[in-house]
Amino acid sequence: MPFINIIFRAEKSSCIMAHFLSISDLSGEYLLKVLDKSKDLKKKTTPDLKNKTLLLIFEKPSTRTRISFTQAMYQLGGNVIALNAGETQLGRGETVADTARAISRYVDVVAARVYSHQSLVEMSQHSSIPVINALSDMEHPCQIMADLLTIKEKFKRLEGLKLAYIGDGNNVCNSLLLGCSALRISISVASPKGYEPDNRILQLARNISRPPYAVVDLMQDPSQAVKDADIVYTDTWVSMGDEKEKEKRLKAFRPYQVNDKLLSLAKPGCIFMHDLPAYRGNEVTDSVMDGPRSVVWDQAENRLHTEKAILLYALGKL
Repeated sequence: MPFINIIFRAEKSSCIMAHFLSISDLSGEYLLKVLDKSKDLKKKTTPDLKNKTLLLIFEKPSTRTRISFTQAMYQLGGNVIALNAGETQLGRGETVADTARAISRYVDVVAARVYSHQSLVEMSQHSSIPVINALSDMEHPCQIMADLLTIKEKFKRLEGLKLAYIGDGNNVCNSLLLGCSALRISISVASPKGYEPDNRILQLARNISRPPYAVVDLMQDPSQAVKDADIVYTDTWVSMGDEKEKEKRLKAFRPYQVNDKLLSLAKPGCIFMHDLPAYRGNEVTDSVMDGPRSVVWDQAENRLHTEKAILLYALGKL
């Protein structure tokens, strides 16, 4: 079993519940199926999850994830219970395994935003209901599904495009590597030394990608990364949990700001993406964030629609 713990492969069955901990839990073919369903759900949503209940657990603060998952479940006809970790017995020392066993008796699906990816793995191993990764230190698969839908809307295709990721090799970068590789999108990551994406993720992405259709590159020069890029993507330099390194990170990442000069080196028709929240003046300038190439608000909206499809997938209704 791969280190990112693929629990169920979606292509094996579409009528059983399935965890969604990693982008690589889905084959490229099934990723496209989820994206197609998301597109349909954006036009019209039916109450396919009537009388189903989603439990949201947050160890980290959340705006878009909390709101989009709540609205997604409501639009599908279901119910939502949202708890911060401090409101659960996890905050008082109950094991993840015992929590998973208990909540499996009450609700139909759980989406958790956690500090450690291992918590999600353990939860999925002891749960009889599907577990969705709403963000961990390893991956952010729900965000990348929204990103892929946005890219497909803008370019009418995915295969053959190039995405340049500039900045911290974090959970978003990890999931982008896997998602792009599976769908034959070339990806170039430019990060300062010591802040590269997880090497195991990088190697898995390279194993998934199929040159010459998709290439996975890692470099330190952002100018080189954005050359011929259709999409330029960045994220915060200081993620939740990295606050103690703030000054060190701000210094290391200063040359990696996405500004008009850097964006001009990409293809003329390129788009700019950011998963939010953005720290303007750090990883991105106002002129890029609010400029004509920015699609960040489309990304934010698409979280709602892709999460509806993810919920259907997890509950075996896709």
